[in-house]
Amino acid sequence: MQIETLYEDDDLIIVNKPAGLLVIPDRFNSELPSLNKILEAKAGGNKIWVVHRLDKETSGVTCFAKNEHTHRYLSILFQERDVNKFYAGLVNGIVIPPEGRIESPIAEHPAVHGKMIVAKKGKMAITDYKVVEQWPLYSLLQFQIHTGRTHQIRVHMQSIGHPIVCDVLYGDGQPFLLSNIKRKYRMSEKDEQEKPLLNRLALHAYRIDFIKEDGTEILAEAPLPKDISACVKQLNKWTKQS
Repeated sequence: MQIETLYEDDDLIIVNKPAGLLVIPDRFNSELPSLNKILEAKAGGNKIWVVHRLDKETSGVTCFAKNEHTHRYLSILFQERDVNKFYAGLVNGIVIPPEGRIESPIAEHPAVHGKMIVAKKGKMAITDYKVVEQWPLYSLLQFQIHTGRTHQIRVHMQSIGHPIVCDVLYGDGQPFLLSNIKRKYRMSEKDEQEKPLLNRLALHAYRIDFIKEDGTEILAEAPLPKDISACVKQLNKWTKQS
């Protein structure tokens, strides 16, 4: 699998993770490919330390350390919130107000394994959001997270009634179809069913920046991936014509 490198030096490597790829091996199915194992193979078998994680279906900027000392330093940076992390996401509905902060604690769901909820007894989570583009049924948002709770953006957006598109855990899980936005849509005679423009969680980590121990400023960006960009393009095209 080809992995795009966004930044690399002797201490760390930052890559653009494809959607659908695990960051670390699955405990119950070690045969599944994972990003850190791919990078270790690329590095000739040398150990690569995981600094932070993205959900399997989330794409974008992911940072790894090449040595234990850098791993310790970066882990403290993330823990102390000295890393700026930005995401882009397509959500359902028109978001009002178009800019704001969500400060809601997050805890594990009491009955559903692997799911999180907003709960008073949870750990505080802070997400800033800003509308970038908006259409009748969807909005493209920029997020900056100031904490690193599990599924933070997904849980917070569900809590205000605007789940991430295609989110099977916190939304309706429905794929993004052209027929949803194009009037008089006609499927090709060759196709038995409509092919979705997007069929995975519409969330992308597009930027990360921090300062290394030696004072070097690190900034890595990954442009919006093709599948989410295709949705935005079609939304702009057919919304204007409707």
